[in-house]
Amino acid sequence: MGTYRFETMEDFMKAQLRRYVSVFLLFFAFLCGAAAVTHYSIPEEMEAGSVVANLATDLGLDVKTLSRRKMRLDIISSKKYLEVNKETGELYILETMDREYLCSSKTATTCFIKMEVILDDPVRIFNIEIEIVDINDNAPQFRRDTIHLDISESTPAGERFSLSNAVDPDIGSNSIKTYYLSESEHFDIEIQTGRDGSKFADLILRRVLDRETQAIHNLILTAVDGGVPARSGTASIIVRVLDTNDNAPKFDKDSYKINLMENSPIGSLVVKLNSTDLDEGLNSDIVYSFSLYTSEKTQETFHLNPDNGEIRVKEMINYEDFRIYDMEIIATDKGVNSLSGQCKVTILITDMNDNHPEISIKSFSSPVKEDIAVGTVIAVVSVSDKDSGENGQIDIDISDELPFTLKESSDNYYELVVSEPLDREKVPEYDITFTVTDRGKPPLSDNETMTLELLDINDNVPQFPQSFYTIQVVENNAPGALLSSLTAHDPDLHENQYLVYFIIEKEIANTSMSMLFSINPENGNLYALKTFDYEIEKEFLFHIEARDSGVPPLSSNVTVHIIIMDQNDNTPLIVSPWRAHGSVVEEKIPRSTDKGTLIAKVIAIDTDSVHNSRITYQFLQNTDATLFSLDQYNGEIRTMRMFSYRDSRHQRLVVIAKDNGEPSLSATVTIKLSTVETALKTYADLTEVPLEYDIFSDLNLYLVIGLGSVSFLLLITILVTIVLKCQKAKPSKAAPPCRNSVISERNSTIADSTLVSNDAYWYSLFLAETRKGKLVVRQPVPKGARYIVSSIPRSTGLTETSDSAASTLQVRKT
Repeated sequence: MGTYRFETMEDFMKAQLRRYVSVFLLFFAFLCGAAAVTHYSIPEEMEAGSVVANLATDLGLDVKTLSRRKMRLDIISSKKYLEVNKETGELYILETMDREYLCSSKTATTCFIKMEVILDDPVRIFNIEIEIVDINDNAPQFRRDTIHLDISESTPAGERFSLSNAVDPDIGSNSIKTYYLSESEHFDIEIQTGRDGSKFADLILRRVLDRETQAIHNLILTAVDGGVPARSGTASIIVRVLDTNDNAPKFDKDSYKINLMENSPIGSLVVKLNSTDLDEGLNSDIVYSFSLYTSEKTQETFHLNPDNGEIRVKEMINYEDFRIYDMEIIATDKGVNSLSGQCKVTILITDMNDNHPEISIKSFSSPVKEDIAVGTVIAVVSVSDKDSGENGQIDIDISDELPFTLKESSDNYYELVVSEPLDREKVPEYDITFTVTDRGKPPLSDNETMTLELLDINDNVPQFPQSFYTIQVVENNAPGALLSSLTAHDPDLHENQYLVYFIIEKEIANTSMSMLFSINPENGNLYALKTFDYEIEKEFLFHIEARDSGVPPLSSNVTVHIIIMDQNDNTPLIVSPWRAHGSVVEEKIPRSTDKGTLIAKVIAIDTDSVHNSRITYQFLQNTDATLFSLDQYNGEIRTMRMFSYRDSRHQRLVVIAKDNGEPSLSATVTIKLSTVETALKTYADLTEVPLEYDIFSDLNLYLVIGLGSVSFLLLITILVTIVLKCQKAKPSKAAPPCRNSVISERNSTIADSTLVSNDAYWYSLFLAETRKGKLVVRQPVPKGARYIVSSIPRSTGLTETSDSAASTLQVRKT
């Protein structure tokens, strides 16, 4: 019986119904008569619509009645593959049939489809049997596309391994006939036949495997059937060779040479050793270690990772300590019977420019004298660098601005030599910086500074800030007053710098300068030793010397010009009109005096300087302001009009004479005028006629005597001084006037050697003084003449007969 399959439950029910009808019809047919079985054979896979046979012809039926008799097929199958054409009676293929599907049992050698042809009126049933003949429409197929085999590389040759066989749904000659194996030098197959006639293959090891040579063997097994044309199927056989520990670890190289830069960071990778073991699994797991031949220093400096063979820096590496590290590394696998291999590693340390050049002062002379000779060696230095190659080559330099140069005396030794004259006063010391630079990349440098101190020698003369000093001193100064500080500078040091000040001795008018001035020998402060009077001394000229304390000492001098400045310290002295007693002067004038007549002339003198001695005159009291006038510059009192009968017979005039100083000083004189009716000669006429001397008062006599004595002494002093000067300057017969003379021709002197230059002033003075002595000087004084009063006798008064006491007025041409 064949196996029927139904697509749905409805198909199943219909099949059951047909089954029951068929049984009934068979039973009915049996009753009617026995019927024969008609047999057909067709190949599988016929196309739909293909005609199998003409049932009407084969069963002897009338084609025309087939439709009327409702000819139909009842197929005992889950699916309807055949159908009858009621018009022609032909049995044709309704759907392609697959024998392997319809008859899935491999043991069945034949495959039939049974059906019944049923007709009505009358009812007839014919048994039809169709044999489905197999064709080679299926290729052999393995149950697994890939077959995995694990074979140890130690398996001996001849070993047999079963393989899963292929299947082919076809039967007979269309089933599997043989197997083929792809070409392999290690494997072959043997084909076996089973009891049911099926074919299968065994894999035979023909040659011993070596996993290290080939770990995987890929084979192709092909199953071929006996159909025409033949069909085939393939399966991939993957043979994995199982490892045995038959290979020792092996390094890529037997020896390694590695260049490593010194000062490489700790932990940096030096090299990663690669050791291979052709085995696998634990047999290929490698452990790295140092051999016993590796020194402890090397093992302390480098770290070897036992798992991956990395050698890393463990401690700081210094080229200057060790330059080569040798080590032996062992690689051992983890197999049961472990095997090992070794290699040598040589690490060459490459020098890097990590050491600064060093400088050492071997000899140094300091301090040295500033006059040290050019070319003298003052220092010896050496340089060094622990690095090698260009990193250890050193250049040494000093500043080009220094007066020194470097000369190489031997390897890495240099001499510092003086190249230019030294001057301590310009540069007292030198900071000499030696700079050493190596030639590495980048270059490193270092420097060393030493200080060269220069010792002073006495090579500088003391210098004053000025070559000529003019010092103004106000008269009436206190003795010991500081006039100025004359300080010189000496750039030398110590005793060469210590200065002593002197006044160069010089006598003026028998007076030494050291009696007039004093200088502090330590600081140059100039002091006045006496009180100066402008009216006596007006200037001094002398020299001051500054001398250092060096050996030998050096000195320089400076000219000092002392100018005595005048103070308004003298009160004007009224010398005209002459007063015999007290300060009241009595004069008689004719009442008939004309307008503009000179009544009197007030003359005052001031021995101060020109500025301070400039005198002006004013009325302090005037009885009648309309009657008299006073010239403020020459002191002349004149009438402004003629006297009238209303005017008082007695007039009182008070005149004040003031100098030009600050504060101003003054003197007064009172003049009492009495008018008389008798005709008297006017004051002006007195200058026309010589008068006889009246009797001088005692005061005037003393004054004339005193002035004459002083003038005589002063004249003698001047003459002596001039003689001394002329003797010093022999080439010249007449010595020039001394600039430092106490008496100077540039100014006039009165009484006590003071020169006066106002001609009109002195003319008026002597006119007034000689009025009582009836002395009249009428002629005019030459313009620009200078007068020297050599003596004026001073007494309490003058008698009319004392001709020997007359004053003398000398005229000196310029």
